[in-house]
Amino acid sequence: MQSTPAPWYDQECQDVAALAATFFAKEVLPHQERFEAQQHVDRDVWLKAGRQGLLCCSVPAEYGGGGGTIAHDIATLQEQIRSLDTGLGLIVHSGMVAHYLLAYGTDEQKRRWLPDMAAGRLVGAIAMTEPDAGSDLKNLATRATRDGDHYVLSGAKTFISNGGTADLIIVACKTDPAAKARGISLLVVETDQAPGFRRGRILQKLGMHAQDTSELFFDDVPVSTANLLGAEGQGFAMLMEQLPQERLLIGVLAVAAMERALDEAVRHTKTRKAFDGVLFDLQSVRLRLAECATLLRVARVFLDDSIDKHLRGQLDAATASMAKWWLTETQSQVIDHCLQLFGGYGYMREYPIARLYADARGQRIYGGSNEIMKELIARSP
Repeated sequence: MQSTPAPWYDQECQDVAALAATFFAKEVLPHQERFEAQQHVDRDVWLKAGRQGLLCCSVPAEYGGGGGTIAHDIATLQEQIRSLDTGLGLIVHSGMVAHYLLAYGTDEQKRRWLPDMAAGRLVGAIAMTEPDAGSDLKNLATRATRDGDHYVLSGAKTFISNGGTADLIIVACKTDPAAKARGISLLVVETDQAPGFRRGRILQKLGMHAQDTSELFFDDVPVSTANLLGAEGQGFAMLMEQLPQERLLIGVLAVAAMERALDEAVRHTKTRKAFDGVLFDLQSVRLRLAECATLLRVARVFLDDSIDKHLRGQLDAATASMAKWWLTETQSQVIDHCLQLFGGYGYMREYPIARLYADARGQRIYGGSNEIMKELIARSP
């Protein structure tokens, strides 16, 4: 828990966090090795999370959600990362897919999909990245051609979080290839009603082993025009509008991971015997921990301020990009320093610090690489 809660972290959020911490300790951590081996969490975990009210906390109650704000989802995410779980793809399901539906879906679409997402009966994913198009979304190769009352969707996606188990996938595609960015649309693919849809392999990642990250293939998949999200040709604008929240949420993961890493390092150095005392008695160790604690404090203050701004509708894209790149770079730096204090034990995956280290590396890549974040900041007014 935070020692001095920020304005966003009110009693309701603290109650949600306590519920989430209990859930992950009981329902996820005892099965972590099995989830990592199979590269996804059991489907029952999603249903249990739904019953606990931990999915789609910020979706209005009229659509089956928790009726809260994104702050309640953030409180859940923090406890997930502090528990060392990265398998349950909440950041995508609750923090991204649900908000695309809320922002751009029709009332019929919201009532059709959001209640099942909140209950864990549907798992959501969003498919942007392609084998030859990552941060450069304007050059997507996936095509959707209108044919009467449906589109014919063709293309391939990769590095898709929740892709191996998702039931509902928002697919970024070109409906007018000649129009470049203005030709991008978002189609919602229901995987049980999508002949021609195939899942590729679950990808072998450096970290986040329990999080299914997959290749997806669309071979002339018919998608009803009723599954168009927003207006045709407005997909790029919608993606740009939603990406700041995604980048903020990545920053949330970064700070929560740093908090767990520093706790692990302090605990280890105060108990590990060395030179007729413990590691913490060494000045070099204390100074390193002091550096990490300072970086973490600055990171937490920056993050909390960004969350407060976002809740007021005042978080601009440049600041979200700053939060994403700086917090994830600092995450890698702090966790690296903490791991060093474990010596050889820090290199063993049975120790939490090793998992935190491996999981941290992807943070600087997805959601837009940190180099792209700096470009966006430099171009901002």
